[in-house]
Amino acid sequence: MGKCEVDQKIAERVHEMLDVFGSPDADVARLLCDRYPEEKTAFRIVPKAGETVNLSYGQLKERSVRLASGLAKLGLKPGDRIATLMSKSEDYLVTLIAIWRLGAVYVPLFTAFAPPAIEMRLASSGAKLIVSDSAHRSKLGSLAGALQGLRVAGSDYRAQGDLSLRDIEASGEPGGLAHVGGGDWPIIEVYTSGTTGKPKGVVVPLRAIAAFQAYAEFGLGLVPEDIFWNAADPGWAYGLYCGIIASLSVGVISVIHGDKFTPEGTVDVLVRERVTNFTAAPTVYRSLRAHGIAEGQISLRCASSGGEPLTPDVNLWAPKALGTVVHDHYGQTEAGMLVNNHHHLALKRPIKPGSMGHALPGWYMTVIDPDTHEPLEPGMPGILAADLTRSPLHWFQGYIGTPQMNSERLSPDGRWYLTGDVVQYDEDGSFRFSSRSDDLIIMAGYRIGPFDVESVLSTHPAVREVAVVATPDAIRGEVIEAVVVLAQGFAPSEALSEELKQKVRADYGAHAYPRRVHYRDNLPKTASGKIQRFVIREELSSLKVRR
Repeated sequence: MGKCEVDQKIAERVHEMLDVFGSPDADVARLLCDRYPEEKTAFRIVPKAGETVNLSYGQLKERSVRLASGLAKLGLKPGDRIATLMSKSEDYLVTLIAIWRLGAVYVPLFTAFAPPAIEMRLASSGAKLIVSDSAHRSKLGSLAGALQGLRVAGSDYRAQGDLSLRDIEASGEPGGLAHVGGGDWPIIEVYTSGTTGKPKGVVVPLRAIAAFQAYAEFGLGLVPEDIFWNAADPGWAYGLYCGIIASLSVGVISVIHGDKFTPEGTVDVLVRERVTNFTAAPTVYRSLRAHGIAEGQISLRCASSGGEPLTPDVNLWAPKALGTVVHDHYGQTEAGMLVNNHHHLALKRPIKPGSMGHALPGWYMTVIDPDTHEPLEPGMPGILAADLTRSPLHWFQGYIGTPQMNSERLSPDGRWYLTGDVVQYDEDGSFRFSSRSDDLIIMAGYRIGPFDVESVLSTHPAVREVAVVATPDAIRGEVIEAVVVLAQGFAPSEALSEELKQKVRADYGAHAYPRRVHYRDNLPKTASGKIQRFVIREELSSLKVRR
């Protein structure tokens, strides 16, 4: 089959997804649960201790029907916001489907959030109910009394003043129809991670699931025989969109691990559950590399990475340790996944070190000038953008309650979705990440992307993690400084710092080597694992002032 025929078939498949999830009679519960055979396994739930529990679509349907009915008896209705602060468990999955079956809007909360982050999201969304488990109830304090209309339900405890999820479910009826909202009905209200500013609210419509399914099929390459594990937390967009929803959209068996991340625990789950298709943040792969995996212990069909750019060191290690290379994937809370090294057989290409890959089918991605919004030629750095006139999977309509912030993502003429990331693309259409627009370094007239320098430094055996930032300089305007987390067995020294500088000179460019190298035990990160370069930049700049 020729390329044109392949492209045509894939375009037709994208429009089939849009027809399903954008239909006026679409309902989430049917599309993500009820349409599958009741005996089919939806999730394998691996608890902190004990045996794996298989959750079938029939069990998911039966419990969520009763819970949705019970929630309605409490007076909750379509359009109401319902949040969860729960560990990954059967109760979490049942609650999620019940929220959508009711027609309510789900507000995800990451379990590692501190109370102020939780309160901000509950207050902004106007949530009517939050379902918590005993492990996280203390973070809610007296919010139920402080936020008007908010009630708390406990999934695994009974406390004075709180509702009981068990009682709500038991009060429900076994029948009942799921809410039919159609493609524009809101199903999620999620807040950005706040990497570069205050978190902003994003409403996700039902039709956005077409974009998540397109990623599942083309980016992740999910097939019916896979055992899929997305290790990202569903309190964040990637774990929710591309783990929970993506697996339900295609009906593949998905692993849910209820324990905190450890390299030992991750290896155990991968081996014990015979995972074939795995995705996680680059930090997870680097931790696995530092932990050590015996050759042949793990054999994955597909491995993917998202959340942060994947540095080349991972794929120097992965083939022997995991049985395959790791494919770098790129996306955003406001869009889902946009650019990937695709696993789908018809779209698969050789991995180019440092490349984000190609545009996901259904998105037309290019690089534009940040000032004029005119498209740029290959090799020219600019803002990665989606042409909305040619991107049928686009669904973001603006931030909730903060229209003044919409210009960060939508051009005034409505043509472009602006990612805010600086990239460039090659002649073959593959994209290469440079930096967030806020992180771009301009030194002595050179435009330097931190990721390019980080990619070189990360391949040195002494480097476990690294972040590169710019600090003010009277002569050059800005100079590059690197903050390094060392691998086990290495210690900071002037000799090592000089070695790292020389490596950048030799492997990337003499103009872009770090003028200073700092050593730390860890890097500041958001709760979702993204490196906070602005924090490092501020700390190093203040050190300069004090010198």
